[in-house]
Amino acid sequence: MGLWSIPGGRLEPGESDADGLRREVLEETGLRVRVGRLAGTVERPGPGGVTYEIRDYLATVSDPGDVAEAGDDAADVRWCTRDELARLPLTEGLLESLTEWRALPPP
Repeated sequence: MGLWSIPGGRLEPGESDADGLRREVLEETGLRVRVGRLAGTVERPGPGGVTYEIRDYLATVSDPGDVAEAGDDAADVRWCTRDELARLPLTEGLLESLTEWRALPPP
């Protein structure tokens, strides 16, 4: 699609949100993270009339020496300031949700 988003994916059967978050971030960025608070939840339509419930959490990199690298399902990965993020082509509603949840650093 060519749009920027944050790491994410589906939970495996029996997997907690925290375990799924750690697994998805590691697969998509190569980073190991500590899971923080729930930032917020949104619902998005999916194919065939299904509705996806998306739960986003704050997280911090466990080892500051780790370097982010795009996984096989992404063309690139990067850290962005709030201003840089606002200039990227993002998935629908991402910036608005992160702003509403106060999940971004202050300007």
